[in-house]
Amino acid sequence: KTKRFFEDRIGFMAQLVSEIGKTIKSAVKKEMTAVFRPNLTSDLTWEDIADGDGDTILQKFPDTQFYDYTKSFGRMAQFLNGNLPSNYHLTFSRSEHNETLCDMVLEMGGNVAVVFRDRLPKTWKGFEVINGDANDLRFLDKSGVVVGLIEKGLAKKDETGFVQEGINS
Repeated sequence: KTKRFFEDRIGFMAQLVSEIGKTIKSAVKKEMTAVFRPNLTSDLTWEDIADGDGDTILQKFPDTQFYDYTKSFGRMAQFLNGNLPSNYHLTFSRSEHNETLCDMVLEMGGNVAVVFRDRLPKTWKGFEVINGDANDLRFLDKSGVVVGLIEKGLAKKDETGFVQEGINS
């Protein structure tokens, strides 16, 4: 899908809009609510990506909740300042290279996802840690918290500083 996004943006967006619409209709029939996380392994600026009509998916579906993780401080600051669509929620992702930015996001009232080794601490840098593995519905989280995730996959062998020790701090 990523390849098609870059090679045939208009076609990709048309298909995406169609799939979102179908998913919403299916959810309504089941008395459920559809929510979407468009970035799974990417960090695309969906607030800026328009379809053939000039609208973003956020504009096409204003009553639908979208959410993502981002490592872009600029995007996160826009979100925290209310400059992104109200139906788009962002959680900042900590890496071994953006510690100062994580501190800034937390001080601004944003949420930061942090990967921990073995267990979640109650606090990290004085901020409450919530269990981010309980669900992926980040838009339901209260503001100004650390979204704690337990290491998985390759992160279990990480020694770069990406994975934090599960010690209260």
